[in-house]
Amino acid sequence: MTSKHELAQLIRAAVAADSNAASFREPLIGFSSAADPNYAKLQQIVGPWIASPQFFLSGAETVISLFIPFAVEISQENQEGAQPSHGWAKSYIDANILIEKVSQTVIQHLASQGIIAASIPPTHTYDAETLTSAWSHRSAAYIAGLGRFGVNRMLITKKGCAGRFGSILLAVKLEPDLPSEEEYCFYYKNGSCLSCLKQCPTGALQFNRFDKFLCNERLLENVEQFTDLGWCDVCGKCLATPCAVLEK
Repeated sequence: MTSKHELAQLIRAAVAADSNAASFREPLIGFSSAADPNYAKLQQIVGPWIASPQFFLSGAETVISLFIPFAVEISQENQEGAQPSHGWAKSYIDANILIEKVSQTVIQHLASQGIIAASIPPTHTYDAETLTSAWSHRSAAYIAGLGRFGVNRMLITKKGCAGRFGSILLAVKLEPDLPSEEEYCFYYKNGSCLSCLKQCPTGALQFNRFDKFLCNERLLENVEQFTDLGWCDVCGKCLATPCAVLEK
């Protein structure tokens, strides 16, 4: 029977073996119960369009959340100017591809043990008109204890918030991790920072408000900068903050 340790080691090894491994730091992995009541609460917190883990995998018992943090230099270079750096854009694309690869590695490994598993794409799972999605990787990672949300509305982990999240659903019950009680957002921790609000180039991010449509307009404009990478609708300026990298 599989174990949390075995799956975490498998994920870490897959990330380390990737051809773009130098662009990332060691991943964080957390586990949550697919029956955790917090998943049902997301319909009230986020919106009624949020689906349960069982919607994506009938018989889901456990959700693996993984966070692949960007390398320190990738995060640092994106702090300059109002436009996203090329390195940031490429790492965004590469991380999404890597999450898909890692997920398939885990799914195939579990299949060899007779365990059914499924993954949810790391990006572009939202409705283009309403900008709503049936799944939130960051919310799942919160439930799995990987971090807490900051003023920038991003999940901030012990390694920071600059990186990408993924989710894998398993039809096997594993011991869930406890939610994080540590506050990583500097403003929520001691009131010392609101850099993310200053970094947002459009003003879409406000202290108690987020205009996702204005943000999305900016992302679509930025696509034109990175045609060599394919469809790359990135910005990341709300992540180009002191909480981007916390633990190297």
